[in-house]
Amino acid sequence: MISKVNREQPRGPCKAGLGHGWKNRKEASMDRQQEFVLRTIEERDVRFVRLWFTDVVGSLKSVALAPAEVEGAFEEGLGFDGSSIEGLARVFESDMLAQPDPATFQILPWRGETEATSRMFCDILTPDGEPSTADPRNVLKRTLAKAADMGFTCYTHPEIEFYLLKSQQPGPDGSPVPVDEGGYFDHVPGGVAQDFRRTAVTMLESVGISVEFSHHEAGPGQNEIDLRYADALQTADNIMTFRTVIKEVALQQGTYATFMPKPFTAHPGSGMHTHFSLFEGDTNAFYEAGSEFQLSETARQFIAGILKHAPEFTAVTNQFVNSYKRLWGGGEAPSYLSWGHNNRSALVRVPLYKPGKGQSARIEYRGIDSAANPYLAYAVLLGAGLKGIEEGYQLPAAAEDDIWSLSSAERRAMGHDPLPASLHDAIRTMEDSELMPQILGEQVFEHFLRNKRAEWQDYRLQVTPYELQRNLGIL
Repeated sequence: MISKVNREQPRGPCKAGLGHGWKNRKEASMDRQQEFVLRTIEERDVRFVRLWFTDVVGSLKSVALAPAEVEGAFEEGLGFDGSSIEGLARVFESDMLAQPDPATFQILPWRGETEATSRMFCDILTPDGEPSTADPRNVLKRTLAKAADMGFTCYTHPEIEFYLLKSQQPGPDGSPVPVDEGGYFDHVPGGVAQDFRRTAVTMLESVGISVEFSHHEAGPGQNEIDLRYADALQTADNIMTFRTVIKEVALQQGTYATFMPKPFTAHPGSGMHTHFSLFEGDTNAFYEAGSEFQLSETARQFIAGILKHAPEFTAVTNQFVNSYKRLWGGGEAPSYLSWGHNNRSALVRVPLYKPGKGQSARIEYRGIDSAANPYLAYAVLLGAGLKGIEEGYQLPAAAEDDIWSLSSAERRAMGHDPLPASLHDAIRTMEDSELMPQILGEQVFEHFLRNKRAEWQDYRLQVTPYELQRNLGIL
């Protein structure tokens, strides 16, 4: 929830149209990275190398590889049964390969120095060595390749919220028990949360994840840690590592961390507001001096694409039944299709601009929650924005009012249509989308929807404590 107004974003080369020379340099760089990994494993006496990837909903998968097998995994990949991973492969095409990405190699500090353990993220390949269309990481890489073909490099910056609880077990009233009763930016002397954040930030930085801010959020026991800008693929990898680090530190300190979107009825949910920017070479494509809010036409079309297609991708950015308790439960969660300049009630916010900081021009999408699969979430957000640029979508007027304080009639008159109100509504909207299967690929699209339909079916058949408390004694 911190507004960053002075940030100078990183700049990266535009890879579009660079041809074989860029490809050869990329291969040479990959060889150097592999050599570095093999040398480090030997010098640090790394005993276990964990290969990480995710299933279609973003659950982290891991297999430990002996150091002697790493070089072979670089060359040929590690074979596994893809049909046992949610959404990765059908039974009749179950053989898959996990090929580690040497650029993601890191020693895991929480495993200790004795018998050191490292990790690398993997790309999932078919037996003939082709990228799997069902790999969430590959879905994002395909979307980033499309952006590169259009001349853009995408940078992202997430603000990740989560709750720190005394344990995984609920209290006497059935609700989770937070570690403190602090509020937004509260400094709690001797508090568990600030010691936790200090340890977590130190551990994150030790695995190469740069942190900008950390603070207590609005809910009791709720915290936020903001990661520095990075390209979208690195950010998604960082988020998966972040969740693991946060949970490991919590366990070490005798607490429990949860990224559940809305664990408390009476307190705010946990979001993952993400800032996006597109660069053309070293130039921020979202900045235009002298224009309204200093936004370029490219930025306006990008925002328009996100707003137009947000209902279609909400099932991805808010993928659980509980996600809609956050979206529609107040606490500054955005529920309507709107954008605004420094308007925190809007779904898309354009942060305050400061003169001389054109390179930091960006937009913030506030709908995504902390439990989303970051690879798929960033793919659909970026894909929707690129669609707006391709088709020249027109951006409606900015919302100046507090959207939460408007009546339903006022919101309708202003064109602020609602996001889906439940996972069921989000599934139905996504099913009708033409763009989502294009971005996700047919296999991920179908497997994701199948998983979400099963979740909704399980949920709607449950008799909840609310129903029993409200009805059992009077009906």
